[in-house]
Amino acid sequence: MTPTDLSEDRRRVVFAALVAAQDEGLTVVASRDLVAGRHGLTAEQVRAIEREGLDQGWPPLGD
Repeated sequence: MTPTDLSEDRRRVVFAALVAAQDEGLTVVASRDLVAGRHGLTAEQVRAIEREGLDQGWPPLGD
């Protein structure tokens, strides 16, 4: 499964969870691992979603 197999809404939820984990003080790597485990994804999938969210300015970083 690739990140694009997930709906955009689900990818946005994953991205928001990643940002929240980092805002709580987790490192980038630790936040990826945490979010991946919670959402049944691999760290690589989360990294791809992270890149998409940053490129697209998804909330909570952009509105």
